[in-house]
Formats: sequence, C-alpha cells, structure tokens
Amino acid sequence: MATVAVVAGVGALGPVVADASPKLPTISAQDLLAKVQTAKVDGLSGTVRSDADLGLPAIPGMAPGSRELTDLLSGQHTARVAFASPDKARVSLIDNQAEQLWTTDGKSAWAYDSSKREATKLTLPAHKTTKPEKALPESYDPQAVAKQFLDAIDPSTAVQVSGTEKVAGRDAYKLRLVPKTDKTTVGSVTLAIDSKTWVPLDVTVMPRTGNDPAVELGFTSVSFDVPSASSFTFTPPKGVKVTDQKLPANHERPHSVPPKLVKPSTPGKSGVAQADKPTIIGTGWDSVAMIRGANAAGLAANPASGPLGQLLAKAPTVQGSWGKGKVLTTRMVSALITDDGRVFVGLVTPDTLQAAAAKAPR
Repeated sequence: MATVAVVAGVGALGPVVADASPKLPTISAQDLLAKVQTAKVDGLSGTVRSDADLGLPAIPGMAPGSRELTDLLSGQHTARVAFASPDKARVSLIDNQAEQLWTTDGKSAWAYDSSKREATKLTLPAHKTTKPEKALPESYDPQAVAKQFLDAIDPSTAVQVSGTEKVAGRDAYKLRLVPKTDKTTVGSVTLAIDSKTWVPLDVTVMPRTGNDPAVELGFTSVSFDVPSASSFTFTPPKGVKVTDQKLPANHERPHSVPPKLVKPSTPGKSGVAQADKPTIIGTGWDSVAMIRGANAAGLAANPASGPLGQLLAKAPTVQGSWGKGKVLTTRMVSALITDDGRVFVGLVTPDTLQAAAAKAPR
C-alpha cells in the first residue's frame, strides 16, 4: 500500500455522515470487497472535504493556509472536483477566499492561483491508449485513497462490515479494516461504500492511540453523472499572467494537479529508485517507502534550513547499521532522513522504520 496515506490539500469537516443509519440488504465482507475492487464509474462531480490531523507540530512564522509541508499534512480544506474518463479532471481548492485551480481536458492542462494572479498552461503531447486511466487526482479521490488501504489487506488484516450510514445523501455500507500487527500506527480504517455504485464515498483513518480521526476524506455532495466537456476548460481572468509550457512527447503525462499521495513502485533490477518512484520495503501495513534523490543529505546535515528543516531542528538523531540521520515521529507518520540522502517514511512505528532502513539498498 502507499505508505503516506495523507491528503495534500483537500477539505475539512468533522464526520461527513449525517442522518440515521439506512436499512440495506445484508452483505458479507468478502462480497463487499469484491464489489468495491471492481467498481468503475465513467465520471462524477462533487465537493470533497477532509480533516487531517497527524500530530505535526506548528512551525513558527509559517502562515496558515500556506502550501508548505505541514499544511499538506494537516488542517481542513474543501475542494470541488470533477472527472470524466479517460483523461479529464478538474480540482478547485478554496482556502482563505483564494482559489487554486487545476484542470485538464486531455489535450492541455491549466494551473491557476487567484492570490498570485498567475496561470500556467501546459500543452500535452498526443497520446494513444486503449486502457482508460482514472483522471481524478488521488489526493482528492476517496476511491483512490481507499484503494491504497484495500491493497494492504492480507492475513494480518481483520475485515468486517460494521454497519451502514448516509454519506453525501447516499446510502452506504461501512467496511472496517483493522491491522492485527502492532508495527503500524494505523488503528483502523473505515470505508463508506456507496450501495449503488460500490464507490468509496468516505475514508476515515483512526490512529492506534487516541479517539480522534487522523484523516477523514469524503464527499459532502456527489453526482455520478458524467460532467460536460466544458467543465474541464479554463479561460484565464483578465489581467492574469499566463506562462505557456509544452511537455515533450516522450515525457510521462503528468497529473496537472496538486501533490498527491505517494504511489509506490517496485525497484528495478538495479535496486535504485528515482526520487518520484519510491522503493517499497516490507508489505501491507508494515511497508515503508524509501526515496532517493530528495536532496535530503544536506537537510539532515543542516536541519535549520527551510520549513522541513525547522520541523527537524528538534528531532532526535539516530543511527544504526543503516547509517545516521534524523527521525521525525507523529501519532501517524514516521520519517527518517539519513545523512546519505535517503528518506524513509511510513505509517509505522519508529523501530519498524529503522528496521526497514537496515534492509534497504544503499
């Protein structure tokens, strides 16, 4: 599974659920899992909200609502989202009366920041594909976030249907995942599964300690009608500075959207991972991502530089057979930044993180 199940800049609230629990036909956990894992819709639109509280300390002098590290891993946000298969997506994030917009119609992509009155247009290369790809960015997609936890299901996971609820006005089953291992910081994950489309509408992550959710991401309103093509076009407002860019034809087509959840990939034969393609050590809930090329060596040596450096300034120094570095822990996320430029991160205990570092390739 992806080891950083945190939402980068989505919206806020307490529980998304309102109304009494609906009466739905009984379904087994196995059957519900099968339906969720094969669920597919051609498009949707709605409002997504989330509340992320991973226990990160505040950094002095950092303005609320900034797009720095701690803001991406905490706080309350609201986003309007839409997608149409195979490659159309739009996200509008509203914070502090300012809008950040990312949209693509499959041919071009736009990024717009109303507070800076700047927009960037990216012309995408022509592409041919016979396999439609989900266009909605994962940071704003309860279905994609849910999949990351579903991928962690193995014999160390207890799975049960724990009831029903109303989410965004729709009847949903509650599917609860409980890790049996004590190496993860995740206490449980509850997915609200739409009873008609079988698409996850809400994801609630509870830490192993405490009674408040660490992350809740869910729809407060949703329609499964396919949005019109015009929903994904963008015309810059008058006076906005526009920068044009063109993506090379041999370049991987990007998500023209904000930072998303870390999506791991297995290492190549050389065992060396690119900065944007983590090497995954371990499996399921115990998995840890190792990232190379993240310019971490200088930061570990000089932790006073930059917002992340400020966060690490008081972090303890640790060492082992893997080397030496700084370890940052919260109630959910553990991160190890080594002096040799590697970053290890996971929803695991600090001891598990260091054990993974000892097994990792250098």
